[in-house]
Amino acid sequence: MQENEIKALVSLLDDEDAQIIAHVEEKIISLGEEVIPFLETEWESNLNPMVQERIEDLIHILQFDLLKSRLSAWFEQEEGDLLEGMWLVATYQYPDLELQKLRQDLEQIYYDAWLEFKPEAHPYDQVKLLNSVLFSKLKFGANTKNFHSPGNSMINVVLETKKGNPISLCVLYMLVAQKLKMPVFGVNLPNLFILTYKGENENFPQFYINAFNRGLIFSKEDIDNYIAELRIHPQSSYYQPCDHKEIVLRSLRNLVNSFEKIGDHAKSEEVKTLLHAVLKGKDIGI
Repeated sequence: MQENEIKALVSLLDDEDAQIIAHVEEKIISLGEEVIPFLETEWESNLNPMVQERIEDLIHILQFDLLKSRLSAWFEQEEGDLLEGMWLVATYQYPDLELQKLRQDLEQIYYDAWLEFKPEAHPYDQVKLLNSVLFSKLKFGANTKNFHSPGNSMINVVLETKKGNPISLCVLYMLVAQKLKMPVFGVNLPNLFILTYKGENENFPQFYINAFNRGLIFSKEDIDNYIAELRIHPQSSYYQPCDHKEIVLRSLRNLVNSFEKIGDHAKSEEVKTLLHAVLKGKDIGI
């Protein structure tokens, strides 16, 4: 469709006939994501608040459909790039966010850690060095004051504010640690997301890291006690690394709960729609 034809369609958004509006909106949506930049330009030049609102709604629908498609494609991979998965979650709220910008920000954090890192050090000492960089030097930490903020699940917001929830802080920690060649992975505990250091050296036992508590190191016995306090039956998944899909799914579920807590039920339902899309009819676990 030519630009002038799209412009003519947009001009009909101020029509008083509801059927015409519905037809026009359906036609614009059928054009797909390629029409978004044009709609954004039209929004800037249009002085009618009602038309601007309709354009905003159309842009959101198109961006949401694009996200649903991208997220479904990411989940179809055997093991998608974790940062890309977290970027997709963040684009729900920040559709113009660039993945490359996140990679650059992460690269700078990695560089700060690399300057002080000692590959030959004992695993405990490696963790303590990384803890020092992330939590003391760079001042990353738990967002205890606003724990249910949706921003805690958005990796770009966490990088900017240096505050996050257990899973976003663990993702940041894990991405930096793995770039340092540390065998650090996520562990999907009930009500808490943690990390495990699990190397190939059988002489050194696997241990765990709580990024939400400034990288506190703890043992399997501590997890045993935690599970016992929750009065639930222990499962092997509570002790072993989970895959990237589980991390992104948990981030999406956190986002649903965050929007519910702040009373934004429309956004909560939209994120549930994303979960249904990637889980293809399975229980979304909420």
